Amino acid sequence: MSGRARLAVCAAVATLASSCALLPLIDRATWFLQAALLVLIQSSVGALARRVPLARALTVLAQAVVALLLLTLLFAQSEAIGGLLPGPDVFHEFGQLLREGADDVGRYAIPAPATEGIKLLLVGGVLVVGLTVDALAVTYRSAAPAGLPLLALYSVAAGLAKGGADWLWFLAAAGGFLLLLLAEGRDRLSQWGRVFAGGGARRPTGPGSTLGPAPGAVGPALAPVRTGRRIGALALGIALAVPAVLPTMDDGLLGSRGAGAGQESGGGTISAVNPLVSLQNSLNQPENHEVLRYRTSTGDTQNMYLRIVALDQFDGSSWKASERHITDVPDPLPTPSGLSPDVRTDTVNTSVVAAETYGQTYLPLPYPATQVSVGGRWRFEPEGRTLVGDHGQTTRGSRYQVSSLLVQPTSAQLAAAPAPPKRFLDEYTKVPGSLPSVVRDQARKVTAGAATAYERAVKLQEWFSTTGGFRYNTEVRSGSGSSAIAKFLHDKEGFCVHFSFSMAAMARTLGIPARVAVGFTPGTPQVDGTMSVGSKDAHAWPELYFEGVGWTRFEPTPSRGSQPEYTIAQTPSGTDPGSPSAAPSRSAAPSAGASASQGCDPRAKRLGECGAAAQQASGGSGDGGGPTGAIVAGSVGVLVLLALALPMLWRTRVRARRLGESGGRTPQDGADRTLAAWRELIDSGWDYGVPPDDSQTPRKAAARIVRLGGLDTAAAEAAHRVAAAVEQVLYAPRPRPVSGLAGDVERVRSGLRASAGRAGRLRGLLAPRSTVRVLWSLSRRWTTAVARLRTGRLGSLARRAGSALRFSRQRA
Repeated sequence: MSGRARLAVCAAVATLASSCALLPLIDRATWFLQAALLVLIQSSVGALARRVPLARALTVLAQAVVALLLLTLLFAQSEAIGGLLPGPDVFHEFGQLLREGADDVGRYAIPAPATEGIKLLLVGGVLVVGLTVDALAVTYRSAAPAGLPLLALYSVAAGLAKGGADWLWFLAAAGGFLLLLLAEGRDRLSQWGRVFAGGGARRPTGPGSTLGPAPGAVGPALAPVRTGRRIGALALGIALAVPAVLPTMDDGLLGSRGAGAGQESGGGTISAVNPLVSLQNSLNQPENHEVLRYRTSTGDTQNMYLRIVALDQFDGSSWKASERHITDVPDPLPTPSGLSPDVRTDTVNTSVVAAETYGQTYLPLPYPATQVSVGGRWRFEPEGRTLVGDHGQTTRGSRYQVSSLLVQPTSAQLAAAPAPPKRFLDEYTKVPGSLPSVVRDQARKVTAGAATAYERAVKLQEWFSTTGGFRYNTEVRSGSGSSAIAKFLHDKEGFCVHFSFSMAAMARTLGIPARVAVGFTPGTPQVDGTMSVGSKDAHAWPELYFEGVGWTRFEPTPSRGSQPEYTIAQTPSGTDPGSPSAAPSRSAAPSAGASASQGCDPRAKRLGECGAAAQQASGGSGDGGGPTGAIVAGSVGVLVLLALALPMLWRTRVRARRLGESGGRTPQDGADRTLAAWRELIDSGWDYGVPPDDSQTPRKAAARIVRLGGLDTAAAEAAHRVAAAVEQVLYAPRPRPVSGLAGDVERVRSGLRASAGRAGRLRGLLAPRSTVRVLWSLSRRWTTAVARLRTGRLGSLARRAGSALRFSRQRA
């Protein structure tokens, strides 16, 4: 293996060894396998480009282009031109995923889910570092500075993880860098004088010399040491600075796979969270892990939604929780805003136990809670009526008691609700100017003919859940941006986040105060009377405000949760038979098993509701981005294309070396150039169908190429000139120097190509016959290596061992 090939392998190994420090941060290692495959392909492209050879800048450019194609295939294949070539939509998708990934990094707990945004950050980051390391260490032959990007890669892991990365990962990263330095040192030793001569003149120091190093000369080791000191100082600074500025992953919105929220002690604030990605990841998990178990005093468990947080800030692209002041938890909690004594309420007592593996900073509560008894450090946010952990407090293993109200308004009370207070209208009906007009227009179209805010809300819910032709699908790309809601309204396919976000936005355009609640559906009843809430019960729903009732739950998502009775009391008894319906029939009997948990519960089987929802509950493990099989297939396709291009690249490199060798001043240099040109002429004829015949003289061989290749006059004369020059080298006592042989060979090649026909030209370019010389060379090397093993020291040891064995048998 050549020095550069060895360096390329070591550069790829060093990059992957440093990226191992990121493995503990993500719950699955599939991203690492993808990154490793892509780094190897990128490194192989660099090795081929250097063998051609291409200019250094073109080599790096070729690697960058291949990396972009691979990332497009992996993350944005549906937006690519022909499924591979990146266009404007691909770069837009990359930007969107990078924004989502940056948000996810600051919100997810360790180990975080491998969302598309995080995967793009990881795989793309490893590819960028791998390209930088390969360019510095191999293309530009300077391995020491390549330690900086490797250190940056490790520092990212140390900064994101609490307390830094494990020391084993540090050893892996350091070992990879040392391997790279050793490979470069071995390569440089073969060029000692040229590389390490330093600024002073080299002086003879051999046994026969009495001279030492020149005064003031930089010794072979001193220059690298000085460079190493500078790089070491800079690397140490980066290692100390990078972890200090990177955000840490904390427990978050939906537990170990949720979005976090930061808070300050005392009268601080809680920060905004975005649950879109975490909800989708929870719903797409292949297994339904239990996060909570509770026992409640009410038999109406279908309305026992466990609420985590309310998202009340809408910027046109997403819903987030506003930054709110938090206080100590009062006992009891204040009366819910807008709730009138005329509305019927029942008190419900609930005991909740959180799983040890479920840790996030918000306490799931039925809404509206009136009293909470929980151990630990918790704070109260009055506007959203949520409890948030203080000083690292999470829900892991928590046991708590909750008293809450089961609010049961009638449809008449909701229809007669007076206008909300100005404060609610100002804050909860805000919509940004960037919201597409189709959202407002569609809301007015759907609610046409409704006389009250309540009737408009019911029409919106009915349109999303029943008559609008929407389909529930957790594997739809989440998406963001001002056009995300418009896209969902057009495609009519999504999961709870899309439905709740869109209904709340449309309600705001109609002047109805709205926000989005995030939490869990009631869960599944157990034989011991408890309710089990799993990760697949994660859910989002809209809450609309009606004066006298307060914040009121609606359920627009088809096949998820249950619609409250007060939202269906005045809906039409029948629907247009021509209207599409995506929702299965609903039973009037209360049930907590309507959530999309793993598999199908007995009630759903009896009702025949085990359709698409059940299939999706047991479906894939992530959204969009293409399955791993497609990635592997695409990578294999790239490798196949590279393999098919190898003969062409080899011939291009050999031809450039033979015809581009610089002319020396000695007669031997001129002879070498002439023989190289002759070998290229013979191989060119072979590529286009004229196999070589070593038994013929150069003059007869040239005539044969002219005859069989159908060369014209100019090409024939060029072939004869090259043959005459070869005869001068082989037979003349004092060969005369001949110029222009490279041009003559190119004329012969052009003539052969012109007379070969389309199929012959294509074969001569892509599958040149002369590449068989590579196999012959490998065969000779293998034969030589085997012969050396047999005759060398190893063979001598084997013969001695055999003699000793025969001697021992004779004695026995």
